Amino acid sequence: MFPDMMPSRVPPTAENLLGLSWNDSAWIPILNPSNVMDYFSERSNPFYDRTCNNEIVKMQRLSLDQLNNMTGLEFVLLHVQEPILYVIRKQQRYSSTHVTPVADYYIIAGTIYQAPDLASVLNSRIMSAVHHLQSAFEEASSYSRYHPSKGYSWELKVCDKPTKKENSKEEPSSLFQRQRVDMLLVELTKKFPIPIAPPPVPVKTTSENLEIKSEAREVKTEKVDSPCMKPPPEKKPRLN
Repeated sequence: MFPDMMPSRVPPTAENLLGLSWNDSAWIPILNPSNVMDYFSERSNPFYDRTCNNEIVKMQRLSLDQLNNMTGLEFVLLHVQEPILYVIRKQQRYSSTHVTPVADYYIIAGTIYQAPDLASVLNSRIMSAVHHLQSAFEEASSYSRYHPSKGYSWELKVCDKPTKKENSKEEPSSLFQRQRVDMLLVELTKKFPIPIAPPPVPVKTTSENLEIKSEAREVKTEKVDSPCMKPPPEKKPRLN
């Protein structure tokens, strides 16, 4: 058999990890930028590749800065937003200045997810829109009726009154959530301190106002006789 006529083997498709998530509850309370890469390199993490250069550096107990001098697959800490968000990038390094991103992973509250690529996002949005349109057409067609004498008509059903949902019990917050929320509140208070209100101006009471009014009434202006005024003329007796 000639080589060109031999059946070709189709390589197996990689597992889609977009629907997976992973976390280790023992690491969550102590997670910080200095140990997040050790957390990501746990053996039970399905997103971590054992053939990467990080594993070689870890076994030889070298610094992560040595990854710039190596070639191959590696994981780097791309972005940190303490205390809740970390972004790790999987990339292929060809030289100290040439790398190609492969995938991004984000850690939120200790849980690791794979960030979807643009094609997956568009595909998901299109499939969701088509599903809702198809459901709308199917529901609209279920209301159409046909009668030989009247033709087509619509028979809309009256919606029943929605039943009141039982009050769902809220789950108690975890230790991680309480600690992280407290840290965020402290940072926000430092950045945006609460303005101190000025002391209120003392308002005079009604008794003081009455005293001031009574004093004003008691003060009277006295008239002063001017020197230019003449006395009235004296009456003279008449002579017979």
